[in-house]
Amino acid sequence: MKAAVRMVTRSQSQATGFGSLGNGEEPPPPGNREVAAGKGRKKHRPVKRQRKVQKLHVAYEASDGEKNEGTDPLEVTVWEPRDWKQELANIRTMRSRKDAPVDQLGAEHCYDSSAPPKVQRYQVLLALMLSSQTKDQVTAGAMQRLRARGLTVDSILQTDDNTLAVDTHVHRIANRLRWTKRMTRSPEETCIALEEWLPRELWSEVNGLLVGFGQQICLPVHPRCQTCLNKTLCPSAQSF
Repeated sequence: MKAAVRMVTRSQSQATGFGSLGNGEEPPPPGNREVAAGKGRKKHRPVKRQRKVQKLHVAYEASDGEKNEGTDPLEVTVWEPRDWKQELANIRTMRSRKDAPVDQLGAEHCYDSSAPPKVQRYQVLLALMLSSQTKDQVTAGAMQRLRARGLTVDSILQTDDNTLAVDTHVHRIANRLRWTKRMTRSPEETCIALEEWLPRELWSEVNGLLVGFGQQICLPVHPRCQTCLNKTLCPSAQSF
């Protein structure tokens, strides 16, 4: 009996020393000891910050069938200058007489009313191109001369390439050299004056020569007369 009791006691002590933790709980497996040790620790979770919610108001443009169904109209804020309506009204009052050059000589008046619609639009286009470079009075005169020669697409295509082109450089130099009978006031007047005497075979060459000459030597302001080969021949050389 004593031996039996001793064996039972030994087996219980082994079970107590190896089979439990002393408090009745089973020990964790060898691989999970670290996990079990962490159970007693307090976990620190990151604090999530609440994001500010921005409300976005969206307006929709109602279709024709929805305009009377209580929908709010689409409102768009657009910048506009101060007092512009009153300023525009004042300008209308000041321009009520319609007596400015543009009212009679503007590009929209520089076409042949008897020409076909396509030709009219073509002539207005040319008048607009000219008006961007000169005054309305000059544009009207030039368009009148062009229409007298037949201002159509076909007539332009049949025009001889040997033409005399006169810009501000040719106009300035022709007057300084006295290549015109009298002083002209515009490139169009200079063109007419040169066509009266300048040989036609030189027309296409003169423009390139005089434009480059005006850009390098015969400048609009402070011309380089000392380096000009015509300084003894030019009537205007003594003026600079």
